[in-house]
Amino acid sequence: MSNSNTVGQVIRCRAAVAWEAGKPLVIEEVEVAPPQTNEVRLKILYTSLCHTDVYFWEAKGQNPLFPRIYGHEAGGIVESVGEGVTDLKAGDHVLPVFTGECKDCAHCKSEESNMCDLLRINTDRGVMLSDGKSRFSIKGKPIYHFVGTSTFSEYTVVHVGCLAKINPLAPLDKVCVLSCGISTGLGATLNVAKPKKGSTVAVFGLGAVGLAAAEGARISGASRIIGVDLNSSRFEEAKKFGVTEFVNPKDHKKPVQEVLAELTNGGVDRSIECTGNVEAMISAFECVHDGWGVAVLVGVPHKEAVFKTHPVNFLNERTLKGTFFGNYKPRTDIPSVVEKYMNNELELEKFITHKVPFSEINKAFDYMLKGEGLRCIIQMEE
Repeated sequence: MSNSNTVGQVIRCRAAVAWEAGKPLVIEEVEVAPPQTNEVRLKILYTSLCHTDVYFWEAKGQNPLFPRIYGHEAGGIVESVGEGVTDLKAGDHVLPVFTGECKDCAHCKSEESNMCDLLRINTDRGVMLSDGKSRFSIKGKPIYHFVGTSTFSEYTVVHVGCLAKINPLAPLDKVCVLSCGISTGLGATLNVAKPKKGSTVAVFGLGAVGLAAAEGARISGASRIIGVDLNSSRFEEAKKFGVTEFVNPKDHKKPVQEVLAELTNGGVDRSIECTGNVEAMISAFECVHDGWGVAVLVGVPHKEAVFKTHPVNFLNERTLKGTFFGNYKPRTDIPSVVEKYMNNELELEKFITHKVPFSEINKAFDYMLKGEGLRCIIQMEE
């Protein structure tokens, strides 16, 4: 992959640049500087669009930082490594991840946490950690990074701690979706909710993350997987992910937690909330069975949201948990998720509903803004 004429040199390549909030991305020639200490430069082969990219591109309510190269769900091949990088080399296949694992801090040393002190997600930072500068520029002017990955570029520079080294036989156009949304939903079920075989599971929100949570319940052998969504058109597609029945809160006069309790003889064994709507979070908690029910929150709420429930719900032995990136440590755990796909335990094809060439990346934004499909794969080489 690496050829000696690019190592240590600036690479000129195409990138999709967001010049201002909510405006279509523009394919530009950018200059990508060589990787510095603890950094890796990689060639992106496939990237996909996740709602987080759209949210920060729209820049409603966050610190707008432009011009910027978005993108964080991707698969690529190492082109070269900076000083101090020992566990990756040119030619390795990697998934970049928006959060990281330094392997050194208290979180990384804890078996329970994946929230690395050094490399956990930072949506405000547009530069690299080692020197506070960007590796991207156009005619000498810096273009900012996004969540340490910036995968809407043919080449990008990423901190070594944000790269999962994966099986080189894994098809990058499929496993790239594991670098964010699918792992988040899957891990929420497998690592946090941990439903027993034969149990009942409710999933709130049937977008890509919610369907990945359902896929986790299917893999776990749940007997009933109840999908909850305000959009009934999502129900048919969800059957492919193991969802056995559907509840649209709009079809009922009573609160959805009461509907679910009636359907399941007192409540579901596990629930996973993937919308970020605080009312849905409360319903997801209150719909689990007393004595053993566990609810897991995945969706990110708006800043003012407040979770309200009666403390008796806890005293009656219901558990409420939260998760970040499915509790997976990026470097340690994601390679084994790729193996679940390789040995046919996990199905990924059904998450991929569209494909576009890099030159048509704005189509991927259109699909997501219209709510069409789940994941759109963007192929870098045309």
